[in-house]
Amino acid sequence: MQSHDHSYIWHPFTQMADFKGATSIVKGEGVWLTDKFGNRYLDAVSSWWVNLFGHSNPVIAEAIAKQSAQMEHVMFDTFTHSPAVDLAKLLIDQLGEPFAKVFYSDNGSTAVEVALKMAIQYWFNKNEEKPLIIAFNSAYHGDTFGSMSVGGRNIFNRAYEPFLFDVKHIEPPIHNPDNSISQLEQLIEANKGKIAAFIFEPLVMGAAGMQMYAPEHLDKLIGLAKENNIICIADEVMTGFGRTGKFFAIDYLKNKPDIIALSKGITGGFMPFGATLCSKKIFNAFLSNPSDGFVKTFFHGHSYTGNPIACAAAVASFSLLKLPKTWDHIAMINSLHKAFAEQLRFNKKVEKVEVTGTILAVRLKSDNSGYLNPLREKIYPFFLSRKIILRPLGNVIYVLPPYVINEQELSLVYEAIEEFIDSEITENNGY
Repeated sequence: MQSHDHSYIWHPFTQMADFKGATSIVKGEGVWLTDKFGNRYLDAVSSWWVNLFGHSNPVIAEAIAKQSAQMEHVMFDTFTHSPAVDLAKLLIDQLGEPFAKVFYSDNGSTAVEVALKMAIQYWFNKNEEKPLIIAFNSAYHGDTFGSMSVGGRNIFNRAYEPFLFDVKHIEPPIHNPDNSISQLEQLIEANKGKIAAFIFEPLVMGAAGMQMYAPEHLDKLIGLAKENNIICIADEVMTGFGRTGKFFAIDYLKNKPDIIALSKGITGGFMPFGATLCSKKIFNAFLSNPSDGFVKTFFHGHSYTGNPIACAAAVASFSLLKLPKTWDHIAMINSLHKAFAEQLRFNKKVEKVEVTGTILAVRLKSDNSGYLNPLREKIYPFFLSRKIILRPLGNVIYVLPPYVINEQELSLVYEAIEEFIDSEITENNGY
């Protein structure tokens, strides 16, 4: 299988010239993945942050099997089905005001793309020219052209930069929250009435190195944006569905966004799926009078929009997330993360250690920073050799496990992190 993989497959985020070959996984159960030789790997990053309740979770698997035997798909323009309606109601009931409508798509990038297009066309439909969008420096919102445009300018999108639309970036409220407020105020003053939207990853900036910041600072930025009639978009592709310790990261906020983009954990890690929710104010701007015809229509869609199997998986995942024992597990993960963070806080090789909900981020001291930090080439194979999957973000080791992980399994991860920090690998890097 490995030789065929190397012959035929182009892997994501991978330099194929020096690719040593992929590990062939044949089974998943709980937090464990098993390769074709019987080796078991602890999935401590939820397979790119998507898995909530463990691999091959029987509740979600049964829901998928039942739905696939009944109906696999139907186009979603003038047709509907129970899984899509049930999921939409669950999402709106959980999020509450101001959210009123759900638009389905395929993944995180498209959920963000939909959000951006909603915001841009909202002003177009109201005959107001607002060409500017504000985003955070170093942000990551996906790999489609709209989502790349609002992301930070870096190696991920350098080749496409001439084709990205102009976005005004401000510093996220991590190191100097007052400076973030000041930058937003200056942009608003310099571009009065021309700013369409402000997009952000609430509380945790994932691909930027799991950088965390306080909700009160984001509340101030959203409040300032709303005072100036700017649409606010929360990208909760990573932070949604319990990752931050609450159902959604915006649950920590007093000021709510107008639009929210969701994906990753929405189906519990089983199916690719995205959802973008908006307020009634946004939705109403797309309604036309009969004499206007289709002029205000939102012309966006995907062949698999509202896929019944994915919706059924999401409804089943939602039912698991509503269980009290799930939140007991989330609290346990958070408590153990915090205790481990205290152990590392004064380690001379650790620059910073942070915890938000089920997310632990350990930033190692280094002369370099960012995704291409050379430490990443040592971190991943080190943990893989110990049968633990921890895919670093440069010099940042992060743990973002499925909620079904237990204390013993978390201890294995923590012990391996300590071993790496104290190992010759780090000593030889000049720590």
